[in-house]
Amino acid sequence: MAPVRGDGMRGLAVFISDIRNCKSKEAEVKRINKELANIRSKFKGDKTLDGYQKKKYVCKLLFIFLLGHDIDFGHMEAVNLLSSNKYSEKQIGYLFISVLVNTNSDLIRLIIQSIKNDLQSRNPVHVNLALQCIANIGSRDMAESFSNEIPKLLVSGDTMDVVKQSAALCLLRLFRSSPDIIPGGEWTSRIIHLLNDQHMGVVTAATSLIDALVKRNPDEYKGCVNLAVSRLSRIVTASYTDLQDYTYYFVPAPWLSVKLLRLLQNYNPVTEEAGVRARLNETLETILNKAQEPPKSKKVQHSNAKNAVLFEAINLIIHSDSEPNLLVRACNQLGQFLSNRETNLRYLALESMCHLATSEFSHEEVKKHQEVVILSMKMEKDVSVRQMAVDLLYAMCDRGNAEEIVQEMLNYLETADYSIREEMVLKVAILAEKYATDYTWYVDVILNLIRIAGDYVSEEVWYRVIQIVINREEVQGYAAKTVFEALQAPACHENMVKVGGYILGEFGNLIAGDSRSAPLVQFKLLHSKYHLCSPMTRALLLSTYIKFINLFPEIRTNIQDVFRQHSNLRSADAELQQRASEYLQLSIVASTDVLATVLEEMPSFPERESSILAVLKKKKPGRVPENEIRESKSPAPLTSATQNNALVNNSHSKLNNSNANTDLLGLSTPPSNNIGSGSNSNSTLIDVLGDMYGSNSNNNSSAVYNTKKFLFKNNGVLFENEMLQIGVKSEFRQNLGRLGLFYGNKTQVPLTNFNPVLQWSAEDALKLNVQMKVVEPTLEAGAQIQQLLTAECIEDYADAPTIEISFRYNGTQQKFSIKLPLSVNKFFEPTEMNAESFFARWKNLSGEQQRSQKVFKAAQPLDLPGARNKLMGFGMQLLDQVDPNPDNMVCAGIIHTQSQQVGCLMRLEPNKQAQMFRLTVRASKETVTREICDLLTDQF
Repeated sequence: MAPVRGDGMRGLAVFISDIRNCKSKEAEVKRINKELANIRSKFKGDKTLDGYQKKKYVCKLLFIFLLGHDIDFGHMEAVNLLSSNKYSEKQIGYLFISVLVNTNSDLIRLIIQSIKNDLQSRNPVHVNLALQCIANIGSRDMAESFSNEIPKLLVSGDTMDVVKQSAALCLLRLFRSSPDIIPGGEWTSRIIHLLNDQHMGVVTAATSLIDALVKRNPDEYKGCVNLAVSRLSRIVTASYTDLQDYTYYFVPAPWLSVKLLRLLQNYNPVTEEAGVRARLNETLETILNKAQEPPKSKKVQHSNAKNAVLFEAINLIIHSDSEPNLLVRACNQLGQFLSNRETNLRYLALESMCHLATSEFSHEEVKKHQEVVILSMKMEKDVSVRQMAVDLLYAMCDRGNAEEIVQEMLNYLETADYSIREEMVLKVAILAEKYATDYTWYVDVILNLIRIAGDYVSEEVWYRVIQIVINREEVQGYAAKTVFEALQAPACHENMVKVGGYILGEFGNLIAGDSRSAPLVQFKLLHSKYHLCSPMTRALLLSTYIKFINLFPEIRTNIQDVFRQHSNLRSADAELQQRASEYLQLSIVASTDVLATVLEEMPSFPERESSILAVLKKKKPGRVPENEIRESKSPAPLTSATQNNALVNNSHSKLNNSNANTDLLGLSTPPSNNIGSGSNSNSTLIDVLGDMYGSNSNNNSSAVYNTKKFLFKNNGVLFENEMLQIGVKSEFRQNLGRLGLFYGNKTQVPLTNFNPVLQWSAEDALKLNVQMKVVEPTLEAGAQIQQLLTAECIEDYADAPTIEISFRYNGTQQKFSIKLPLSVNKFFEPTEMNAESFFARWKNLSGEQQRSQKVFKAAQPLDLPGARNKLMGFGMQLLDQVDPNPDNMVCAGIIHTQSQQVGCLMRLEPNKQAQMFRLTVRASKETVTREICDLLTDQF
């Protein structure tokens, strides 16, 4: 802040100089405290301070405040300055009030009265100071206090132009904080007619105000269109001498022109009146013509102002999208900018052409610049311009140039900036699918994407290629051959392994006739990648191997050796160990017919819209040019885990990452003649897997029902008796969950009047909202039906909902209730923490209501590995090497609800001698602490 010399406030200048010369923070504070003490004594002791002295001391307080120090006095003196007739004193008073006075201050009434006095002044300078103060504070109180005065100032014929201008801007500021301040009725037309004011400053300010009003209530202010078009026409056709005071570097009123063009973009169509539309088109043509004229000045300000008006005019042309001639001319004008030396101009030209490419009138014109745009994508130095070039190529793509554009984007992808690779991958995938006439080309494109930029290929992309291959028989053999060749590369991305595992598991038999891709070669090739992959991909490969047993019985022994090896290992991943064990048992126990039924080829997916475009729009909201997929439609998978399990589902899931009816568990009932001789005729797939799911044999009449085990797992058999088997498979994402319930009729007669009913009170539904789809009332003999439930956690809750299932079996009414596996821990998100962060948070959650502790005896001989596995399945993150005692287990997680997120920490301390556990839970909410502690007690 420079010393103030104009008013001769020498003391202020000396004080500022002293502060600047301070050598340390302590010296500065000492000098400030000395000055504050001096000012305080002056304000308290000297009652004869004149306006100049008050102004000087208030300026010092303002300067001290701007340095970051609190000021708790001097407010009254600043208010007193408002009554001064001197401009400099009144200005400092308003400045102090605008910066330091709180809207809840006791002085606010005095301030409002002083402002009202100034608004009624005949001095326009005083009126403007008052209006600026109102706008700077901009509070609701200010809006209510001056809702009558300011509109009157704005439209009054007696008001000076400079005051009208300030009044319009002040009203705009208040309107943004209090939209109801603007009166309606006759005021509307009076505000609109400000566009005809002779003073250009008033028109410019009024245009900003009217633009905001139109956005809120377009119909009421529709009358502004004619006046805006008329004013714009007069500006564009004006000569230099007409608007000399408002011509900026030979461009007449550029700011007002831009504001008027933006105002017109609030309406579509801009106007229905033929005369007004013709005048607007003539004005737009004039702007385009002037853009072709030689520059009247070499200065950058001239070109900036001229181009600002031009680009806004082009935006209006694109917005209207009704004049082919203007659209084509705009496209040609933008095409000239693509080779301009100004980076900003090239960027803006590419951005505007993205919108032009979506118009039927200008699409072909945009395509004429394809080569230049491709060069921009490759050669531009600025990454934002390269990204915009990619957007334009995406927008201009159609059947005629799709292959060329996709190939160019693939070529560039190898050297593209990391920041735009993921977006490019999505765009290439969308274009390849939408415009594929030969799906072998589509398969090649996606596999090339994975090869070039595998880290940026999202699940939606590789799910999609699998769905399309499954739905089109003509490409299945080619896909299997191509992916087999791709897997032979020494360095192979994990996404390629996923695609290869899935496709070879389904269609590997189509290439098995060639000795180079014999069954054993396929198996060894895939298994050579196994140890380099993540657990999720390993799970998928294990599912591929069980598929191979069905496709290639001759390599059954090799595959069983792998299953056996992974079943016997003390694997860190319990899911892989369990999966290998189940598949091994399935390959040993099940007959060839059962295997053929259980592991048959996936059927075609139902036709649905691709999810890739939604992913692209989510990553770049508001910036994705239109080029939507409307032709090829099929669903996207749920998750990798669901994808893996689907490989062995007989009924084959409808895999979809949105709400879709999904056979999540796949408890399909094979025909009775396909079951091995050791099985009962009403066996189900779960019975084939037998003890792996803990289910009893069919001859056992007692019901198997243990909902507690679902605290630590999401899939399995929820209930079973001699008549009915209920399986469940679920998935959860933040505060949303989805469950698939599978009802299997184990009898040889239909179950009629089958009716599952949710038992969940209205009060509980306010915390956990559960929706159930209706099922068919008859469950045929040996059949299975599916019921989908969705759950939304609104706030934390205790217990879990129940379903009551009733049906008639041989004329006898049957009814029982089971709890759904929907405890609050299902909405946990695991959270990584190091030891320092964990124990710092642990100490912060030390209040009585934030912690809960229980000591209990181990339910069986103390099993620490088993306890670890359970905690890993509970939903929290098991944190290793955090607790000093290696036997102790600590976890961290966040429970997601609609209303809030609740952080939760847990510590489980075993006592080996006493065979006891001590469980401590700490969370930011008492009810969560108590519920999590209750859920885990006696579970180890």
